[in-house]
Amino acid sequence: MAMLTVRAAAGRLGIGYSTLKRMVHAGTLRTVKTDGGHHRVPEAEVERLLARREPAAPRRARRPTPDEAIGGLSARNRLHGFIEEVRVDGLLAQVRLRVGDQTLTAVITADAVRALKLRRGQDAIAIVKSTEVMIATPP
Repeated sequence: MAMLTVRAAAGRLGIGYSTLKRMVHAGTLRTVKTDGGHHRVPEAEVERLLARREPAAPRRARRPTPDEAIGGLSARNRLHGFIEEVRVDGLLAQVRLRVGDQTLTAVITADAVRALKLRRGQDAIAIVKSTEVMIATPP
């Protein structure tokens, strides 16, 4: 009977190592312990779990709502304000956002403006992905 390491068995099952370890500790996966205390998974046990799986129904990917998409981002890079101006020209759009006494201008696609339904006077959140400042002195 062929024995697999927990990591190899997880790879064959297409699940993570930690998930398989939880299954071992919960008793839902039968293993054999080596003299050194390591778990080994019989190949028959892997085959049993693979046979129990039903073929996965094709899942249609769901697009996250704008609120869900923003929720996963760092809060320190969010600037709350209101939209002063939205100007669409061809494929691009310029959006001016008032944040306190500062104005932030962003150039985004016209499709994004339509999808987000951006309008003048709306509250909005600007998300700053990164900033880089470079200073050079003459030689």
